[in-house]
Amino acid sequence: MRYTETPMIPALTLAFFSGFVALSYELLWFRALNFTSGSEADTFGLLLGAYLVGLALGSLAARRECRETGPDARPKQLASLFRLVLAANVFCFFVVPILAWLVSRGLNWRVSLPVIGLAAAGLGTVFPVISHSWIAPDEQVGRRVSYLYLANILGSTSGSLITGFVLMDHLSLAALHLVQGLLGLGMAALPAIFARDRNRPRALAAVAVLAILCVVFGKAPFDGIYEKLQLKGSYSDGQRFTHVVENKSGVITVNSIGQIFGGGIYDGAYNTGLHMDKNAIIRCYAAMAFRPALKDVLMIGLSTGSWATVVANNPTVERLTVIEINPGHHELIPKYPDVAGLLAHPKVKIEIDDGRRWLIRNPEAKFDAIIANASHHWRSNSTNLLSKEFLELARTHLRDGGYYYYNTTSSTRIARTGCAVYPHAIRIGGFLAVSDAPLVLDYEKLRAMLLEYPRGAGTVFDRGAPGDLDRLDRTIRQLQRMVHTRPQLEAMFTPDVRLATDDNMGTEWGENP
Repeated sequence: MRYTETPMIPALTLAFFSGFVALSYELLWFRALNFTSGSEADTFGLLLGAYLVGLALGSLAARRECRETGPDARPKQLASLFRLVLAANVFCFFVVPILAWLVSRGLNWRVSLPVIGLAAAGLGTVFPVISHSWIAPDEQVGRRVSYLYLANILGSTSGSLITGFVLMDHLSLAALHLVQGLLGLGMAALPAIFARDRNRPRALAAVAVLAILCVVFGKAPFDGIYEKLQLKGSYSDGQRFTHVVENKSGVITVNSIGQIFGGGIYDGAYNTGLHMDKNAIIRCYAAMAFRPALKDVLMIGLSTGSWATVVANNPTVERLTVIEINPGHHELIPKYPDVAGLLAHPKVKIEIDDGRRWLIRNPEAKFDAIIANASHHWRSNSTNLLSKEFLELARTHLRDGGYYYYNTTSSTRIARTGCAVYPHAIRIGGFLAVSDAPLVLDYEKLRAMLLEYPRGAGTVFDRGAPGDLDRLDRTIRQLQRMVHTRPQLEAMFTPDVRLATDDNMGTEWGENP
């Protein structure tokens, strides 16, 4: 059979879906790696490097499959293309389970990069062999190759958009792999159909058997996948999270003791009480004592809703605006009594957005306090809420006497940046309050406030309950040990500790903690 006797539609279809599947798998691998690393800044760069090197090596390796030319060689090339597509997609399907197996045995996630490179190499062989098998070396070669490239680019774009923005909002990681696995098997069937040799029935039968196995058993390799990726070497068979929420914004997990993890990193716990302060919520109550009255408060980051519940319960607060980038928290909050009423609280308005973007888009918004319970300073994109430029942006949204209270996660560099931008500062644990007006934490006023502060049907501490006054005294003493004044903070700064800016992103890349 000659090249010109075969329509281009199957080749264009293969080129489209090879791009769709390849980019979809890259998104799934990034989700798994980013979750495993806790969003380390170099995760995407290393993944992309391994992926591109793999594609290049796969394209180079495809040269051997393209050496034979002429119409007699084409059936062999199509049979070879069938085997390549089938093997590449089967291997890609198991990349994430292999990653989980490696890290659950205590190995660093980076050891999986060669596995990703090998999987990408398999994908990289497909397009060159499609081109060589379907396009004759005649005067139309340029036009036909351009069509194939266009189909491949459209597939890659569609894979990124459909998988990244649509499917990830509705399907689990296991289900997403099932979709890609079936698409990959469909891709393999096409060259088998057009090979038209005596092995075609066996090839199609193999595809059908694999498709049935994929549907029936395809989710089994992903059983407990997030537990393995998050717990790593401490994982033991049978461990399961109480809740797992997956969407295009990320992955939220909750363990059996009510601790929540965003993207594989601890992000708080469901608790608003101080009797057993498992999430150091005293840091939030203390922030309520910086000013005698807070009318409007902005909170960046919802997480468990514990901090937002405490702020909303403050009798002086009239409005609390919460900016949260992941709507998945809405599914979890109603499940925990301490925070279950937050979503319907009359004072609370929750916006699904990026905190920095929201501030830029709402330049007229002014607040008495801005609270950002952000994550670790070394995580990717953390600079967006910690840099000198963001601190200056926050200032434009503060009323006279207002303050910005945010999590430095005990980073000296982040604390120094805050002190450089604002004249007044005080740190409570890892949280730093900065303002253009003096900040004083009056412990006696705080003590009196906690005896009257609403919580549920009662107050945080009940002066009539046995032992509550003693617990309150212990809480205040514990808080005093957590507090660092500005002079105490400045004593920790050394000349080599630079400010964190949008340009240097130093804490994300491990430069000066």
